Amino acid sequence: MSGPINLTPVATKLIANLPPPSPKRLALRVSKAAEKQLRGGHPWLFDQAIQQQKQDGRAGDLAVVFDQKKKFLAVGLYDPASPIRVKILQHNTPAKIDQAWFTAKLREAAERRAALPEQETTGYRLVYGEADGLPSLIIDRYADTLVIKLYSAGWLPHFGTLLTAIDDVCPAERWILRLSRNLQSAGAFGLTDGMVLRGTVPDAPIEFIENGLTFAADVVHGHKTGFFFDHRDNRQRVGRLAKGKRVLDVFAYSGGFSAYAAAGGAKEVTSLDISEPALRDAAANVARNAPDVPHYSVAGDAFSELAKLAGQGAVFDLVIVDPPAFAKSQKEVGRAVSSYARLTHLALTLVAPGGILVMASCSSRVKPDQFFTAVFAAAEEVERPLWEHFRTGHAIDHPVVDRFPEGEYLKCLYASPID
Repeated sequence: MSGPINLTPVATKLIANLPPPSPKRLALRVSKAAEKQLRGGHPWLFDQAIQQQKQDGRAGDLAVVFDQKKKFLAVGLYDPASPIRVKILQHNTPAKIDQAWFTAKLREAAERRAALPEQETTGYRLVYGEADGLPSLIIDRYADTLVIKLYSAGWLPHFGTLLTAIDDVCPAERWILRLSRNLQSAGAFGLTDGMVLRGTVPDAPIEFIENGLTFAADVVHGHKTGFFFDHRDNRQRVGRLAKGKRVLDVFAYSGGFSAYAAAGGAKEVTSLDISEPALRDAAANVARNAPDVPHYSVAGDAFSELAKLAGQGAVFDLVIVDPPAFAKSQKEVGRAVSSYARLTHLALTLVAPGGILVMASCSSRVKPDQFFTAVFAAAEEVERPLWEHFRTGHAIDHPVVDRFPEGEYLKCLYASPID
């Protein structure tokens, strides 16, 4: 660490005892196909693409990749436990990877999101990993709390330097550390998921503002970092569509869509989720923003509960279906597409004539054409063909860049059945 920063005593001790970065650089030669990808700015180097490596590397070693002519190609964080063996930080032009380098990257990320605080928004993704040039790193802001999530042990030797850069660019009263499941199971030199690095342990969910609405998130134990910022723009659209409507929010989690619908003047809102604690959070978020709007909770498996609602003759003017990632590997894509089709079948049995269906997918392995084709085909099968209003993708704090197409995962369709 290049300078003292304000951390808890436990965090100070643990970070001081992290293994320092090795002064030696790993030299790698890679396949021609990998060379081409790296020249184009791709942030991943897979283990199978490495053709020559003279010595073993530790997590966090800086690995320098040379092309066939022994010229510099890239440098990144080595991770021997991951098939993505090197997380690339710098392409084509050599650079010293130090605090100044991290600070510059963080400033670029902050500038991309500079407009959000002016839009009555204090909760957003500050760093979106590979798309912001900082692979395997997520930083989410919740008002005066930053949640820093690491997905690779390669960050650990550089963590103190990274924190100093974060403090310089985006200071906050509280820092929470979140670790991926792989890091939790492998161990992180005493660092633990949910530990407080700066400030005090929150005694309640952290409140933040999104487009003028108030939400609260459990940043210590909640899924991912506690909230899903990627749908911010879609939530706002739903709020604008909801006035006077009966709304069903499927896979509601903590009620982001539900709260926007209620605040937008919905006649009533129903949140459906398998998790009862999540539904309690959803009810609280609705109450924060629209306490007079009737809100109902349905706890259970979405597929089963949608069928039950249809059997009861329930209908809604606006149905939002935002499932979790169905395809976490390529072999699961076929099953995921079938699940989207089945959800479309079920949801359309509940959409009133003249109503709107909002269908979303957050599975990066399911390509947009696969998703939209499945939804439209499923609608045809139940003889409720869809008329498309529009499609949406990522919000500004989840940028999609050409050099990293894998970072594009969010797809959302707004459509009405043609009856």
